[in-house]
Amino acid sequence: MKIKDITDVIERFAPLSYQESYDNAGLIVGRPDDEVQRALLAVDVTDEVLDEAEREGCDLVITHHPIIFHALKRFNSADAVQRCVERAIRRGIALYACHTNLDSAPGGMSWRLAAMMGIGELRVLQPSAADPQVGFGVVGELPEPLPTEEFLRRMQQRLGLKVVRHSDLVRPQVRRIALCTGAGASLMEEARRSGADLYVTADLKYNDFMLPDGAFVVADIGHFESEYCAIELIFEVLSKNLLTFAVRKSGYSRNPVNYFV
Repeated sequence: MKIKDITDVIERFAPLSYQESYDNAGLIVGRPDDEVQRALLAVDVTDEVLDEAEREGCDLVITHHPIIFHALKRFNSADAVQRCVERAIRRGIALYACHTNLDSAPGGMSWRLAAMMGIGELRVLQPSAADPQVGFGVVGELPEPLPTEEFLRRMQQRLGLKVVRHSDLVRPQVRRIALCTGAGASLMEEARRSGADLYVTADLKYNDFMLPDGAFVVADIGHFESEYCAIELIFEVLSKNLLTFAVRKSGYSRNPVNYFV
């Protein structure tokens, strides 16, 4: 199957026009008309993921994070990015990324994470000016209010989290939950305006936990942890539309952040 036949399916769900200006989603290594036999889905392109691709005969690796964000001036294996890109080219492995376009697509990343937590009645937290159905983050409701600690524990169990960083538990119970996968500190004000009892995201800084009026609780679950659902999401998009193409979920997508607990 040609690469463009596969990427067309992804881009119907998450058009590249949805990506942010700083992003580099799309086909990074390879040509649209190249023939590929099998795809491997991962969060990042790493040496371990490429090892797996070679072992499993996957000549296309589809990730959430683009391995290249900035122009490369040389390919001499001086760092992990150069090494992996050079290796992919040499071994004939195409690399494709579905990043902020997947974040902002209707039914995309935040929608998937919310569903995993049992949050319904979803709407976009920060809609785009062009289309209110497109944008970053979601806000929705639990079927019934839960004690805040109980919700945090449930979230920890369902997502397999080692740790959850959070602000003071100023709400004894929560029902309206806002969330944004990845680094979502920039949506704090939108979460506040939504009337959320709790905002779930990642990559919060020290001062982000110091809410001036104690209006709601914020919880940082980790960047990788919030975006691991990309693998399952892309798998479903491809499996429902390409019944005869082999797609494998990587078993070697790993969190670069380690916790000493």
